Formats: sequence, C-alpha cells, structure tokens
Amino acid sequence: MLTDERKALMLARLARDGRLVAADLAREFAVSEDTVRRDLRELAARGKLQRVHGGALPASPALADFQGRARVSPEAKAVLAARAAPLLASHQVVFLDGGTTNVALARALPPDLALTVITHSPSIAVELASHPAIDVELIGGRLFKHSIVAMGATAARAIARVRPDLFVMGVTGLHPDAGATTGDAQEAEIKALIASQSAETLVIASADKLGAASPYQIVPIEEITTVLVERSVPPAQKAAFTQRGVEVLTA
Repeated sequence: MLTDERKALMLARLARDGRLVAADLAREFAVSEDTVRRDLRELAARGKLQRVHGGALPASPALADFQGRARVSPEAKAVLAARAAPLLASHQVVFLDGGTTNVALARALPPDLALTVITHSPSIAVELASHPAIDVELIGGRLFKHSIVAMGATAARAIARVRPDLFVMGVTGLHPDAGATTGDAQEAEIKALIASQSAETLVIASADKLGAASPYQIVPIEEITTVLVERSVPPAQKAAFTQRGVEVLTA
C-alpha cells in the first residue's frame, strides 16, 4: 500500500470512528507503529488531525481568528445563545469568556436580567455596555488578538481575586477523553484559572467543536458542570459526556 493511500484510509477511519489508535492501525496496515506515528505526525502538520497519546483525534476546525469564527454558523450560535440565556440567574456573578458564541450569548440576555458579569473580553463588555441591569467588570491585561481577550500576569492576578458563581467557558475542542481544549497554551492556562475559581462551568459547544481536540487542554471533561449542544448531536455523542458526570442540555 502506498503512503498516500494509507494516509487517506487513516483519515477515512478518523471520520468514521472519531479517533485513531496507532497500534490498531499498525496491525491493520501491516506496518510498524513508528511508520504509523510518522504518518500521524505528517497529517497533524497539515492540520488534518490532532495527535494524542497512542493515536489521534479529529482536529478542531474552530481555530480560526475571531473575525473568521464570527462568520461560522451564526444562526446555530444564536439558537444556542437563546437556550443558554435562561441558565444565567439574577444576582449571580458570571464570568463570560471570550469567543463568538459568548458574544451571541451577551446579545441574548434579557433586559430585565440583573447580574454582575466579569469578563476579560472587550467584545463582551461592549455588547453589555447598553444593558440596563448588568454590571460589567472588565479584566485588563495584554490583548491576545487571536481571541480578543486580555491575558498575562495582570489578568491572572485580577482573576485570582474573584469567585464567580458560573464560568461560561469558550473552547475550540470538546472531547470526552481530551477534555476541553484550545489552540494557545497561555489562553488554556487563563481559562483553567477561571474555571478553578468558579463554582460551576458551562460550555456552549457548536457541532464543529464536539469530538474534536486542539493542542492544549484547559480542563478534563469531569471538571465541566454542564455542556449545551445542538439538538442534532447524536445520542451516543451526548452519552459519552453524561457517562463522565457532565450534564448535557440541547438547543
């Protein structure tokens, strides 16, 4: 079998099964595991998959910059945001992460909802600036332009002093085994810090993020309280999260 044929079959298996196991591929193709790992490295370098210990998972397609992500599935994000809005209760302290889905959530919050929103996202703050009943606390720091959020030591110090009731976390990948992931190491650290400070963590995940992984883990799946997904997500995919103790809601 030619190398390109083997790689094409690997990608077909990944699309079908949602994961690749290097040892199984080596047996199937009658090649060494070193050969399989080399193929996986080359496919990962082309952005076709995300390597993990022992194999690979689908690469998240949600790693584009903020402007690019804003053009992806805006209707689905609006539906998810409308379903998520009632999960924020009056008088809570809520940390809204950056990201285009959370911008949609900020727009969907009803005008009579009174709560405090902490955010390190200028985009979120601007969306809520005209909201009559929400107090906004904006975390400062170095602007990470890819996601339009504040990062660095200044942001971390401010985050360490707050204790939100709820963290609405943005992710680029969400997988039962890989957990919540994102494409930047420092951004993953900031998100993990917010999650550790918060009583509960909610992830609103569009279909392109489910079953996919990015290079840096934020938290294991067990540290997420609730996942909100699209109604079209297959029952088996939702069950993989509930089996880990995560509440799964649909929109």
